Amino acid sequence: MIQAIVFLPLIGALVAGLLGRSISHRNSEYITTGLLIVSALLSWIVFLPVAFGGGLMGAEINGDTAVLKIELMRWIQVGDMDLRWVLRVDTLTAIMLMVVNTVSSVVHVYSIGYMADDVHRSRFFAYLSLFTFAMLMLVTADNFLQMFFGWEGVGLASYLLIGFWYTKPSATAAAMKAFVVNRVGDFGFSLGIFGAFMVLGHIDFDGVFHAAEGFATSGLPIMQFLGWQLDAMTVVCLLLFMGAMGKSAQFLLHTWLPDAMEGPTPVSALIHAATMVTAGVFMVARLSPLFETSPTAMEVILVIGAITAFFAATVGLVQNDIKRVIAYSTCSQLGYMFVALGAGAYSAGVFHLLTHAFFKALLFLGAGTVIHAMHHEQDMRNMGGLRHKIPVTYAMMLIGTLALTGVGIPGSEWLGFSGFFSKDSIIEASYAVGGNTGMFAFWMLVIAALFTSFYSWRLIHLTFHGKPRPAVHSHDDHAAHDAHDDHGSAYDHAHEAPNVMLMPLYMLGVGAVLAGAVFYSMFFHDVAHIEHFFAGAVVVDHEIIEAAHHVPIWVKWSATVAMVLGFVAAYFMYIRRPEMPGRMVATNPGLYQFLLNKWYFDEIYDTIFVKPALWIGRAFWKGFDDWLIDDKITEGLGRWVQNMTGWVTKLQSGYLYHYAFAMLIGIAALLTWAIVAGALI
Repeated sequence: MIQAIVFLPLIGALVAGLLGRSISHRNSEYITTGLLIVSALLSWIVFLPVAFGGGLMGAEINGDTAVLKIELMRWIQVGDMDLRWVLRVDTLTAIMLMVVNTVSSVVHVYSIGYMADDVHRSRFFAYLSLFTFAMLMLVTADNFLQMFFGWEGVGLASYLLIGFWYTKPSATAAAMKAFVVNRVGDFGFSLGIFGAFMVLGHIDFDGVFHAAEGFATSGLPIMQFLGWQLDAMTVVCLLLFMGAMGKSAQFLLHTWLPDAMEGPTPVSALIHAATMVTAGVFMVARLSPLFETSPTAMEVILVIGAITAFFAATVGLVQNDIKRVIAYSTCSQLGYMFVALGAGAYSAGVFHLLTHAFFKALLFLGAGTVIHAMHHEQDMRNMGGLRHKIPVTYAMMLIGTLALTGVGIPGSEWLGFSGFFSKDSIIEASYAVGGNTGMFAFWMLVIAALFTSFYSWRLIHLTFHGKPRPAVHSHDDHAAHDAHDDHGSAYDHAHEAPNVMLMPLYMLGVGAVLAGAVFYSMFFHDVAHIEHFFAGAVVVDHEIIEAAHHVPIWVKWSATVAMVLGFVAAYFMYIRRPEMPGRMVATNPGLYQFLLNKWYFDEIYDTIFVKPALWIGRAFWKGFDDWLIDDKITEGLGRWVQNMTGWVTKLQSGYLYHYAFAMLIGIAALLTWAIVAGALI
């Protein structure tokens, strides 16, 4: 069964990619989608006994961990290192299989309608299935090299999907940007793998975890890194986390994420909800026994996650592209997950990963339906009043927004949307950390919750409420006039998407409503239940979870109060006083431009890295290659040889008297030399 779950998407990718033209686009869609649905159903068959039946079917107890291992083949054997390709399935893997395949299957179904007019549909579905397969290889990895294979496979597939419309310059640039930025993180990740092997002597996870446990008695080793004597596990964990920063778009390595919106909307849903961006969260959770050995690394993860949550939320306040607003929301929510991991509440981080997958996929696919209805218009300032035209999409987007903003009753175990349970758990855990770091993270998350509520309801109000607005946001008057005509036509003819696009929204809507309440007890409510559920798949810190449950009542209400304030502010500014945002922009143009330009990170990186790299490249190209190699060495030597041969050829006249004359001159020169030499003697 596990083999089928993992390899069915690969079969679909190969069929659609290699035989798409032969079997037609429609058959490619049906084959890839059908195989994904089967894989998703099998994933639920694996997950449900873990969640409600008491354990993983067929699992063996390895120490404190219940794990099922399926060996596929012997992979690498070098000296004492004998690596087998093994599918590792435990509770964490079962969760990820369910999340990845469920979201991927509904995205496949949705894409049948969304990409109906694209002439390269079979290639698109092949890439989608390949993306899913790479993520499944990552989450079933039993050693670092297997994980790295899936890790790089996800990066490759994201490059192909973001740049799917390769004739569009912005799409190819965005794909390249995602690929290059992730190479920075992946370089750190590879160094972390090398360091783990050097320090721990193993590359398989069980061996690595066992060696890390031994440090509790032997003490942590010291290693030399960049000229300093440092705690070895801190170095290894921070290098591994560097990889997570790239894949999960954490602060400083986040710049690729909003540009990934250049790909088709189903790609955005898949990347942001269940695959690439969750890879870093999964990796840290999988390696939780290693990260537990380094309090310094945990503190860094906590701080970076908190900064990411705050930063992305501030940028989301002023974005006008409907997909970019949701993209920055993803970046912010990933920050929440890493705060949970840094706090030691790994189960809470995985819980938010689970709930976020449902409501974020719902929001992205809902945004895709809006764009579809508006004939590819993405600027929210050019929308308005769409709740009358597409009421089903409006209802689904409302559910996604309620889940994202965390609507619920504090202290309740059932009354709340999915995001309420998982996000509030993380906020409480951050407060429970205590100290300056814990308080910093707590307040960053609460402020981020306020901003999240504001920009989420701003999206709803601008898109669905008020009166239809003409498309006047253009620098060119003629373009504005044309856009006005297009908008009027687009709004007048806007209608609900076909059922093949709406059915996935219904399914995700159920998850956005119920996932938090149904799974709360397994991930955060009771320590004993958490330990039984995860069965050793992640570290369960009793102290932090118990402390999170006993935080002051104002802490439990803080996120809800922030959510209400954000809603009220958005309602007042975009429904009651719609002229107010314009006045605020005019009053604070510097702050508005700072946020609109994403804290100028792209410009800073362009100045610090891109332009110097281009200057160095041009210097080598023009100065070294063209001037020195081509002009001076290659062509210069050629010109010298040509000149010399030109002189030599002039001596070869072909006339006998020229040669006789040359011989006489030579004889005369020899006689002169002999006479002079004799006189000197």
